[in-house]
Amino acid sequence: MAYQSLGDTSLEYYPCRYGASKILFRGPQRTLEGDYIAVLGGSETYGKFVQHPYPDLMEGLLGKPVINFGCMNAGVDVFSHEQTLLDACNNAALTVFQMPGALNLSNRFYAVHPRRNDRFLRASNLLKTIYREVDFTEFNFTRHMLKTLQDLSKEKFAIVEMELKEAWVGRMKSLVARIESPMVLLWLSERSIADPNTHGILGDDLVLVDEDMVNEVRPFVQDVVEVVVSPDDIQLGREELVYPEMDKAAANAMLGAVAHDLAADALVNSLRV
Repeated sequence: MAYQSLGDTSLEYYPCRYGASKILFRGPQRTLEGDYIAVLGGSETYGKFVQHPYPDLMEGLLGKPVINFGCMNAGVDVFSHEQTLLDACNNAALTVFQMPGALNLSNRFYAVHPRRNDRFLRASNLLKTIYREVDFTEFNFTRHMLKTLQDLSKEKFAIVEMELKEAWVGRMKSLVARIESPMVLLWLSERSIADPNTHGILGDDLVLVDEDMVNEVRPFVQDVVEVVVSPDDIQLGREELVYPEMDKAAANAMLGAVAHDLAADALVNSLRV
């Protein structure tokens, strides 16, 4: 176990690239040959501050290569735009995808950076018309922008929310259709699929994703694995994170190491059925 009190402690992530992709993934770099499992996902899959993220734990349990294609703050778009990743998934025996939230994807109202999906690029004329009082040049990140819009008008924001949900479902179906290997979706959160998001835009990484949305995608994948991390497990897991003191706030936004143990066990159990 690593201790938070070691203020100068940090992990070595061995950043690496695959093929023509410009994205830096967690290394060491692996060979994309043979019988392997590809894992797509966001910050939790990447394993920020986690010594052994769940793809590593799965590899130990299964005895076969599990390649971590986690990308910090990723939405659906980052995977849809990277042919190297799609090729890697198509050549895999199985693809696991940690479902992202619906904030960080381009849609009719705004565009996000193609690789750093949490970065807000620009608002469409349609969104500017709905929110005439807002200066969108003030925003750099999607969560900040959407929280501001939600606070200004819940009625107007309901229109934006509907668009984001529809875009998420459409983009997820499109991504699943482009990946030829069997796919397992991972729901990794402090709330269950059936529970509403009570924290709004400032909630977990699955913001705006609900049971109806997941059920629309469910028929097109091999399985949906649901991992709900309890408050006690989150607190315990955060005690095992490794980070310098300056990153404490960011570390406290993660689900913690226990969540990775739970995710690995649940995914392996799903694959062994």
